[in-house]
Amino acid sequence: MGSTGSVGTQALQIIEEQTDYFQVEVLTAFENSKLLIEQAIRYKPNVVVIGNDNYYQEVFDALDPQNIQVYAGEKAIEQVVEMDTIDMVLMAIVGFNALKPLLAAIENKKPIALANKESLVVAGQIISERALQAGTQIIPVDSEHSAIFQSLMGELNNPISKIVLTASGGPFLNYSFNELKNVSVKQALNHPNWKMGNKVSIDSATMMNKGFEAIAAKWLFDLKPHQIEMIIHQQSIVHSFVYFADATVKATLSQPDMRIPIQFALTYPNRLENSLEQLDLLKIAKLEFAEIDTKKFTNLALAFEAMKAGGNTPCVLNASNELAVQAFLSGRIGFVEISKVVEQSLSKMSLIQKPSLDELFQTDFETRKKAEEIINKLSK
Repeated sequence: MGSTGSVGTQALQIIEEQTDYFQVEVLTAFENSKLLIEQAIRYKPNVVVIGNDNYYQEVFDALDPQNIQVYAGEKAIEQVVEMDTIDMVLMAIVGFNALKPLLAAIENKKPIALANKESLVVAGQIISERALQAGTQIIPVDSEHSAIFQSLMGELNNPISKIVLTASGGPFLNYSFNELKNVSVKQALNHPNWKMGNKVSIDSATMMNKGFEAIAAKWLFDLKPHQIEMIIHQQSIVHSFVYFADATVKATLSQPDMRIPIQFALTYPNRLENSLEQLDLLKIAKLEFAEIDTKKFTNLALAFEAMKAGGNTPCVLNASNELAVQAFLSGRIGFVEISKVVEQSLSKMSLIQKPSLDELFQTDFETRKKAEEIINKLSK
């Protein structure tokens, strides 16, 4: 799901290296038809789905001679997980759009390698409850969540005191707030350690990505907000810490390469040999950590507040952030206005303490309207 994005393309690199272990059954993308066609010809899935109907004919004409079935539409992306030949779903769709396909995969009891944080941010309780009821296993792909997952392997019911997520700080860690007012889209997309898509890169630059990780971790590992902390670790070598009740701390270390957690999620519980770079601790020599300035990175503070508020508040957080990031990427607002859009949106929406799925979709819809109004005012 989302084969043409950053995680999707890196997952296909892993699959290509492990051809004895994997076979691509389905590829989906929303509108990057050119790359989807190239991927389909190279990896020969049985089925391809293009989310945007406008590209159906182009994809069909290119792949019909390859005997690859082609479907179109967002509904088809949800329905395709019903196929009996699918053993695992890699959910690499970015943003809120992953929620319906994710719930469909859970309903069809497919093991899920989850690279999407926003679905857990918006509907973590519903996802957790439905996965438990269906007996569906969700294995996190995000590097920090994967590290926690690995640190918890073999721990059974041993009590956790807290988890500490690490953050590189993105490209603007050492910028002053005044300097942030003038940063460009190009600068914001230039992450020092990770290769990511545009949306995730901007979220990393504002540190909203870390806020999303904290909220997602709450649901993935059944934690309370006070059990989740975050520190700066520019090197992106230590991906998380798990503190246990007996004062033991476990951490997972690796090079900052998303293909490592992607492969682990796809092959769990096995670890397959690959060609990825091994960690050389003598070369690194020193691991460094620091506190996070949440006054400068307002989005992180807003995310933790939304996590504590609960209900539909994280849904408001996500929807307003998606609109604000789009507005920044298109040049309508500046970098520091992203957090202003989110903060003002949070103040304008009503709290629903235990929202249904329909209420979450309504919250998302209404928040986007509010956020668009705020963006229009800020861009004048």
